[in-house]
Amino acid sequence: MKGIPYIVLFIMLTAFGGSAQLTQERISFQINGSVTDRATRAPISGIEVATDKGEYTLTDALGEFKITVAVGDVLIIESPEIETVRYTIKDNDDVDVQVEGYSESSAQASRGSKQRSSLNKHRTYLDSASYYKKIDIEKSIDFVAQSISQLNKRGNKTELANSYSLLGEIYQFYDQYDLAISNFEYALEANKTSRTTLLLAKAYLADGALDKTEKLLLPLIEVKNMVPYQRIDLYESLGDLYRAKGETNTSVAYYNEGLTIARKNQVAPKLPDLNSKIADAYADDNRLQEAEAFYDNSLEQASKQAPQRAVKEREKVADFYNKKNQFDDEIKLRKQNKEELKKLPSTADNSVSLGFSPNDSITNQKINYKIARAYIAQDKYDEAIPYLEESIKEADDEDDLIVQKDATRKLSEVYERQGDFTRAFETYQKYVAVVDTLYVRKEQEISRAARFNREIAAKQSRITGLEQERELSQSKYDLALTEQQLIQETNKRQKWVIYSLLLGLTLTAIAAFFFYRSNKQQKLANNLLALKSLRSQMNPHFIFNALNSVNNYIAKNDERSANRYLSEFSTLMRAVLENSEEDFIPLSKELELLELYVKLEHSRFPEKFNYEIDLDNAIDVDAFKIPPMLLQPYIENAIWHGLRYKEEKGFLKIAIKQKNTEVIEIEISDNGIGRKKSAELKTRNQKMQKSKAMGNIKKRVAILNSMYKDKVAVTVRDLQKDETGTSVTLILKKN
Repeated sequence: MKGIPYIVLFIMLTAFGGSAQLTQERISFQINGSVTDRATRAPISGIEVATDKGEYTLTDALGEFKITVAVGDVLIIESPEIETVRYTIKDNDDVDVQVEGYSESSAQASRGSKQRSSLNKHRTYLDSASYYKKIDIEKSIDFVAQSISQLNKRGNKTELANSYSLLGEIYQFYDQYDLAISNFEYALEANKTSRTTLLLAKAYLADGALDKTEKLLLPLIEVKNMVPYQRIDLYESLGDLYRAKGETNTSVAYYNEGLTIARKNQVAPKLPDLNSKIADAYADDNRLQEAEAFYDNSLEQASKQAPQRAVKEREKVADFYNKKNQFDDEIKLRKQNKEELKKLPSTADNSVSLGFSPNDSITNQKINYKIARAYIAQDKYDEAIPYLEESIKEADDEDDLIVQKDATRKLSEVYERQGDFTRAFETYQKYVAVVDTLYVRKEQEISRAARFNREIAAKQSRITGLEQERELSQSKYDLALTEQQLIQETNKRQKWVIYSLLLGLTLTAIAAFFFYRSNKQQKLANNLLALKSLRSQMNPHFIFNALNSVNNYIAKNDERSANRYLSEFSTLMRAVLENSEEDFIPLSKELELLELYVKLEHSRFPEKFNYEIDLDNAIDVDAFKIPPMLLQPYIENAIWHGLRYKEEKGFLKIAIKQKNTEVIEIEISDNGIGRKKSAELKTRNQKMQKSKAMGNIKKRVAILNSMYKDKVAVTVRDLQKDETGTSVTLILKKN
């Protein structure tokens, strides 16, 4: 503190000396100038005028310009239509630049030709991107990036919107809904159209954002200049929205609106689609008689369309008959589809696409499998066996492990029901082999998907970078003018610094303030970075243990339990990932996660423990907030290191009590073997490794308490005097 007066004096002297030196060495001023053609003396507009110090402007319609310079600066006059001219500033006189060989018509023609060439290349790249959309996503995205790079500095908003809109369609085709939504939003910012709005609404709907979908679609009803096909698409999307919301009558009403317009304007492809969707809506609402009538309509309309469309609709109606147990009608339609597939032009996998996603398709092996299931449902095992065998063979030929697995399992069951246990056992062994192969394939697919997502993110970053560069170029002139104004203001402030001691002291105080604030912000940033790092370390630890549970079921060939466990685990993981970026979440959400987690662990060790979650009804769980996944590691320790090694069945209790209106107490207690005995049971390797989860929890609590003033307190103690059982008590403050 004693050195502050000397620091202030040093800063003031430096400011005086620096300002005086600046005043002596560089005095900025503004000059006027013009650029004209030497032969005709005609002014030339749009010529770039810059200095070697970074100043920038353009000539106006009269060929004139103003720019801030200093003696010794080099003035640079350049344009694609003229030879670059350099001029050194000697004084503040006006600068008149005359150029030779400039022709307005040739310059305009040159600029127009370049613009047309860039625009043609842009559209060619977009056509290529559209062609590869369903074939090669990487090529398609690369072509979109190249199309954006062809747009000039000023930018063509319509063409830019087309690029982003197509990019959104590419991502949506591959179910990358978050990226699709981002790019559709970019497209709307560049150029708002009904088509792009509809595409964004569909992406929101596919992503489950129903309220956002409704907010986008309803205003489009009032748009007057929509073409009939877009209007049909709008009503179809509204029908999809309200069907997703469970409002069947509203959904059907919108589908019928679209159907009316389709009939009036003879948009034949939409007739089977809308009839089919009305049938789907009725079927969802268990109004089967009405659904069947509209399915009949959709079949009739689809039969008038391309063969592929008829195949899709018959398969869909066959699924409906299956739900109604009309197996003979189902088998008839599927056999008809088998014959139709043979007549269709052959594809790489002999399939017909079902819809928007590339993973949906109709294949011979799937049809044969479904026919066999219909026969089995009627106990016609002899009729089912040939179709199962054909399905297995075709699935093997097409490398369709999913159908091969299901058909092999079903064939084993049929043999077992017929009493042919030898064949049933042999077939089951084949089923196990297919499951093993499928498991390996799934692991490879997960690895490829992770790599694919990284590559897609990199390509999207590249496109975002191109757009940022284009925006920077577009705003360069405006920034230059703004910079000139800032420099003028800075010169005025420098004069006040020279003649005002008070202003110098004020600047010193401001500098001290910014230094203090910078340190505070840096500390906050470091804390936030540390919290993010610790959260990213916790989630893999939790995922690893949960995946071990799934692996255990798969090893036991307990497919049903594995599927159920995976379904509940995915629900838990979705919630965990949604909360992973938050410092605090409502206590109600944390309790939901914990209840689901304990349920999953109890399903693995039902013979090891029972559990109870005791919540004081007086507690407003939404009023209290807690760091996400703070309690889970303690519960995990109680189960894995306390209760799991207990000889008799143990008990886990989670009690949430209200100490007062501002504080609650959360206690996790178990009657397990205790911390001491658990440590003795650890292997040598386990003893060498410290619990990362517990260490991370302590660090998180310490950081959060430093940021939020002791909001959380955790204590761990033995439950009994003989050091058995463990109790973890967490004190949580409301504010």
